[in-house]
Amino acid sequence: MNQFKQLLQKYNQKFKEYWRTGKLQRSSRVTYDVVWNVILFFIIVGIIGGFFAFGIGAGYFASLVKDEPIRSHASMEKDINNYEETSRLYFADNKYIGEIQSDIHRDEVDLKDVSDALINAVIATEDENFKQHKGVVPKAIVRALVQEATNSDVKTGGSTLTQQLIKNQILTNEVSFERKAKEILLSLRLERFFTKDQILEAYLNIIPYGRDASGQTIAGIQTAAQGVFGIDAKDLNLPQSAYLAGLPQSPSYYTPFLTNGKKKKKEHLQPGIKRMKSVLKRMYEEKYISKKEYEKAIDYDITADFTKAKKSSLEKYPYLTVEIETRAKKIIAKKLAKSDGYTNKDLQKDKKLRKEYMILADRDLRQKGYEVHSTIDKKTYDAFQKIVKEYDTYGPDKPETVTDENGEEVQIMEPVQVGGMLIENKTGRIISFVGGRDYDNSQVNHITKAAKRPNGSTMKPLLVYGPAMEKGVIQPGTPILDYKMSGSYSPNNYAGGYHGIVSARQALAQSHNIPAVKIYQKIIGDDPASEYLEKMGITTLTDGDHEYESLALGQPTDGISIEENINAYTTFGNNGKFVDAYMIDSITTKDGDVIYKHKKSKPTKVFSPQTNYLTLDLMRGVIKNGTATYLNSQLANPGVDWAGKTGTSQNWEDTWFVATNPNVTFGTWMGYDHPKSLKCSGCSLGYSDRNVKLWAKLVNKAAEINPDLVTPQNHFKKPNNIVSKSYCEPSGMLPSDACEKAGLVNSDIYNAKYVPSQTDDSLISSRGGIAFNPEFLKRNGYDVYNDLSILYPRTNREKWEKIGTHGTSSKNGNKEKNNDD
Repeated sequence: MNQFKQLLQKYNQKFKEYWRTGKLQRSSRVTYDVVWNVILFFIIVGIIGGFFAFGIGAGYFASLVKDEPIRSHASMEKDINNYEETSRLYFADNKYIGEIQSDIHRDEVDLKDVSDALINAVIATEDENFKQHKGVVPKAIVRALVQEATNSDVKTGGSTLTQQLIKNQILTNEVSFERKAKEILLSLRLERFFTKDQILEAYLNIIPYGRDASGQTIAGIQTAAQGVFGIDAKDLNLPQSAYLAGLPQSPSYYTPFLTNGKKKKKEHLQPGIKRMKSVLKRMYEEKYISKKEYEKAIDYDITADFTKAKKSSLEKYPYLTVEIETRAKKIIAKKLAKSDGYTNKDLQKDKKLRKEYMILADRDLRQKGYEVHSTIDKKTYDAFQKIVKEYDTYGPDKPETVTDENGEEVQIMEPVQVGGMLIENKTGRIISFVGGRDYDNSQVNHITKAAKRPNGSTMKPLLVYGPAMEKGVIQPGTPILDYKMSGSYSPNNYAGGYHGIVSARQALAQSHNIPAVKIYQKIIGDDPASEYLEKMGITTLTDGDHEYESLALGQPTDGISIEENINAYTTFGNNGKFVDAYMIDSITTKDGDVIYKHKKSKPTKVFSPQTNYLTLDLMRGVIKNGTATYLNSQLANPGVDWAGKTGTSQNWEDTWFVATNPNVTFGTWMGYDHPKSLKCSGCSLGYSDRNVKLWAKLVNKAAEINPDLVTPQNHFKKPNNIVSKSYCEPSGMLPSDACEKAGLVNSDIYNAKYVPSQTDDSLISSRGGIAFNPEFLKRNGYDVYNDLSILYPRTNREKWEKIGTHGTSSKNGNKEKNNDD
């Protein structure tokens, strides 16, 4: 201790000496000068280095954005507002169906229609400096860059709302310095052009929010508010706002709904609720809400506000949704092609070009927020689907071998399918339709061209009887022999057997095949398929179909769509004029601008009023005493003037009934997707009557919903020059004394232009009785038959049997009752 004291005294004495002599002051000054110069040197070096680093950084930044074009105000406005918006579908009278199926569902909303609570929640959570910064926050960017460069485990991010908008709408999600540099540059430019409200509105319309209550992926705050809580964005309360503001951080994780639209289990909802509470805390810290509001919101049961699972338009109206989408795409494709200088013919001829524009149309439909208005009446459509689902008289399911998704053959039980359509005659407006029994079982919409089938005897009025009467080849009372034919084409009647000489009226009412083919043979050289059938909207005929006699019996090579077959019958309901059916009434933009409006089609004249009325009158007979007589017991409104035709394809694989009245035309079809016989030995009704019964159920309901349209009180108006005349049944000529004596005089209506003018010569007096005139037999080719009893019809046979015959007489005749269709 003493030594330490001595040493301290020694140093103290020397210090006093330095101070007294001035040596200490000089030493301190030197030290100070040296230190300051060193510090100044490093400051200068630092500044120079900073400028150098800044120069390098600026140069590097410039190199990163050198390829980025200088964007104008208009260009950036278009870019930030160019987000996908889901198109909507509507029934007639602006009744909402649902949204077009899309990868992302989004509905645009104005900022003024978003609650303040939601806006504050988003700013507090995503960008607390949003109202102050000019597009970027430098310290946040530096922090993010350092974290990225050092590969830090904690990455806080450096993007403002403006930057996020740029990234989503103009750039990509690519992680690179180049993309980040462009994002900064464009954000600064965006903030120069647009107000904070404009930027925020665009941001709120593009951000993803997970899934809605139908399981669809959603984006935009309006879609999120509706999809998660079932309310509009302007009505969101504080907890709801906080919940939605938290979703974008991890939409699929925080969303309350599964892919099927069902709500997640309680434990799986907790991450989203925890995130909501984090947002509320941020709002409290940023002074957007008071402590009382915060505590109340924290305790709020947000799960009670989640909307219930609901079906998408595709789930609720599958056939309708797909059909409207398909038709709308075709319309938009034509519009896009036309704007590029292409015509409809160009699209029809060039398959590749057509496909290209259909892709573009599909993109537009799913991204541009169109409103597609259809002609379909909601009440009628809903009622039709219910009836079809509950109908229990289709017939049995039948086994069918199909290939499953694994490529293995498996046997299934295939049900009878159905299709139908109700059309307004004068306008072509499709009021309702039936696409099938069950979309899950068969996704084929059976009314469209995707399911073309033989139309059987429903072809006869369209191609045979109507055209033949137009040409004056036949009239309703014209006799035709129903007996086996010779030649290359020799069809049979469905149930076998023959019917002797029958009138055209009887032949159509009972749907005999042989008379139809014989009539068709007389007009086929004039190509009635082109002259009449194609004028009525049939588009699927092949070149061969214009020559094949089998077309008369409804056996076109490629079949006919249910829609086209029913649509053709509207010609009869519209006084012989065809108006093509349509389902899309209009397509508008989200702002209400009309991009398409259906224009009333100019009717195509097919038949004269006289021919049309005569054909209708023949088809009345189908219902009155023909193959559709069962309908009379099923109609709730029997006074309506219906005229129709049944039809069956080969092997009983398709059954049809199409009928028209002065206002509407309605038709139904039944068959298996993989064609097989509809016959059923254990069924209470035959295949045709099963279809007719369903037809009646659907029409009765449509009439109940819209009686003025479906059940008009007026009947088809008889035009001028329709006259009633008597004729002799064997020849169709004016009655002779012999014909009257035989009791074979009948009467029918005629086009005055084609009434018979010559007196019958088919019968002559013979040995006090009546006999066939040999000249008549030869003229009609009947002289080749040894047994002239084949001429006797099944009805009124006893009168005909009084006629003497030349050659061998036989009573074997035709005993089998036929119910051909």
